[in-house]
Amino acid sequence: MNHTGVLTLLGMVCGLAVEAADKSQYNFFNPTPRELMREMSTDRPDRTESAYTVDAGHYQIEMDVFSYAVDHYNGVPGDHRAEALAIAPINIKAGLLNNVDLQLVVLPYVSLREHNVAARTVEENRGFGDVIPRLKINLWGNDGGPTALAVMPFVKLPTNTGDVGNNSVEGGLIVPFAVSLPHEWSMTLMTQLIIARDEFGGGHHADFVNSVAVGRGIVGDLSGYVEFFSLVIAESNRDWVGTFDCGLTYMLTEDIQLDGGVNIGVTRSASDCNPFLGLSWRF
Repeated sequence: MNHTGVLTLLGMVCGLAVEAADKSQYNFFNPTPRELMREMSTDRPDRTESAYTVDAGHYQIEMDVFSYAVDHYNGVPGDHRAEALAIAPINIKAGLLNNVDLQLVVLPYVSLREHNVAARTVEENRGFGDVIPRLKINLWGNDGGPTALAVMPFVKLPTNTGDVGNNSVEGGLIVPFAVSLPHEWSMTLMTQLIIARDEFGGGHHADFVNSVAVGRGIVGDLSGYVEFFSLVIAESNRDWVGTFDCGLTYMLTEDIQLDGGVNIGVTRSASDCNPFLGLSWRF
């Protein structure tokens, strides 16, 4: 058996990708030719990040047209309500290498409102949000194979105005893992570690995010997904956050995706409802 045959057999046994073409020579300054670009993959609309990168030398913009969240809490139903509105939060991506892309998450406008119904008062903070640079490195499966794995280090820079953030540098690591399932189903699992500032005091703690999303094409260019999202905050007196999420995506063209969905809280500490509409564009 020749070397190519050996590599193919190892890839099949280990579940690793065997690339149809060598694309390692392409980079930000030498873009991947159109005919060799892989199918568009986005980190939205679910909250489980994709394991696939943007092709070298190409760009991708992923954004919410709007995202709104509402939460009733504090024990007495209807007594206290919190609302959060984000207009045009955007993730700008650039393919650096065949398996590496650089991302910049920007929150242009955030509005936070706290309603005390009993006292008939409203406290509102609004302004520019934080900026989050991220780097996605695909370890295998970018251009084919039943599985794919990536790592994504990130840092949150406290650029917010109007007290819509905690004015602290935070960061962490995201690890998404994708699996192709029978009958055209797909599944992505994600684990994430966040080093976050304590809500009370000046220290830091670890947040642990785990999620799983399952999706499938429905008809034509319309697809759907369901997801379970979990956030465990390793700080005293902080509750577990869990949501059930679902949504639809529609490929307007091979480079433009429309999406919409809703994240529904299943624990008291999660937002009750978070509907959103979004758009992604590759060029």
